[in-house]
Amino acid sequence: MTIKAPYPLRRGLLLLTAAAALAPWGALQAQSYPSAKAVTLVVPWPPGGSTDRHLRALSEIASKHLGQQIVIENKPGGGGTLGPGTMALTAKPDGYTIAQFPLGMLRIPHMQKTQWHPLNDFSFIIGVSGYTFGFTVRADSPYKTFNEYIEAARKQPGQINYGSTGTGSSPHLLMEELAGNAKVELTHVPFKGNADLQQALLGGHVMAQSDASGWDKFVDGGQMRLLVTFGEERTKRWPQVPTAKELGYGVVSTSPYGLVGPKGMDPAVVKALHDAYKKAMEDPKHIELLDQLNQAMWYRNGDDYRKWATETYAKDKALIERLGLAAK
Repeated sequence: MTIKAPYPLRRGLLLLTAAAALAPWGALQAQSYPSAKAVTLVVPWPPGGSTDRHLRALSEIASKHLGQQIVIENKPGGGGTLGPGTMALTAKPDGYTIAQFPLGMLRIPHMQKTQWHPLNDFSFIIGVSGYTFGFTVRADSPYKTFNEYIEAARKQPGQINYGSTGTGSSPHLLMEELAGNAKVELTHVPFKGNADLQQALLGGHVMAQSDASGWDKFVDGGQMRLLVTFGEERTKRWPQVPTAKELGYGVVSTSPYGLVGPKGMDPAVVKALHDAYKKAMEDPKHIELLDQLNQAMWYRNGDDYRKWATETYAKDKALIERLGLAAK
């Protein structure tokens, strides 16, 4: 004789069975990641610049540890915010589309309205590195030192210009802060990325440039002159070049960056990406590239990276307001 359980009990057992069958599905997807297709890393700068060179090489190494190809998609614009901002709004949180997260992502929202939120709309994966910023002129420029450049701006207010990788980018804001400290007026010319900026300087379209170390090969090759750097100390590669801090301008900037995905990513997928890139960061080839770019390692796991971003977002609001660049 078959004894049936009461209906409420039978319904509960059925629901438990269904839940047990469905529960592993997300876990199975995470376990199979990234078997479906190549992973796309959005680099929000044009090809050929220092960030593109760095992340392209790092991703090639990380591909071997991830077990799937990582392809680079260059999406410049918006001072480095167009690429990751578009990803946050349009990409699925499945781990197949990720992006670099430049410091401008934590600053632009204080300066203008954005459709994305720099903390709420992203999954933080890993902190990677920080830039060495410098200020260069063409080799035939009349300015032999940074103080000469600033003195020219003092004598000709608004007539002395420089280029950067976009309004609100770190190279732009550090120069705005410096100009304020020096009490001079400089004309800012924004570009989509440092590859475009280098060519504009070499072509004589701007007098100078504030940028990350994409200028390294031109300085070493004798086409550009490096006048100042913006770290705490002088660089190992160009020890003869002073820092803005030691010249008395009171500006230090390294602009850390890392990798993010859209909000809602499976923690197991985030871990897979984190682990692959962390191993790649420790690879001797990557360390050699950082030395070439004169960049430092800046490792943060996902939780620490989010904590840093949260603190920096609040702190940089005060900087934007002090420079008079806050959205009205």
